[in-house]
Amino acid sequence: MGDDFDLQAFLPYLLNQAAEAASAAFARDYKARHGLLRTEWRVIAHLGQYGPMTARDICTRAHLHKTKVSRAVAALHARRLVARDRNDADRRVEVLTLTQAGRVVFADLGTRALAAEAALCAPVDPADLAATRRVLARLAGMAGT
Repeated sequence: MGDDFDLQAFLPYLLNQAAEAASAAFARDYKARHGLLRTEWRVIAHLGQYGPMTARDICTRAHLHKTKVSRAVAALHARRLVARDRNDADRRVEVLTLTQAGRVVFADLGTRALAAEAALCAPVDPADLAATRRVLARLAGMAGT
């Protein structure tokens, strides 16, 4: 590495550190409250936000590896938070949906996620926060979505 490289100023490193710090308290909350792991929470969040999806859809949207999603779906199905229905057109594909219990968990954690976000953002100037959201959305390739 060149003499100009500074890990503490390297944007991918900063983004990762910020993401870990931002999600740590909420992760402790959903683990303690509902016994969920990070990938399980993300599966529930995607199904709650977007409705019925396949595991492949979740992998694509959430940028998660298929093995992690498969394990999360199996655990959530075993806990009766997610239902699996075979696709009539392609029996190899399962369409995933939240069960009633899964929707209750999603609603609870959605409320708690908003509260965690509000606490995280409270000390940040609203204009800076809006600019940060725009920049992060652009970097993530989500501008306009």
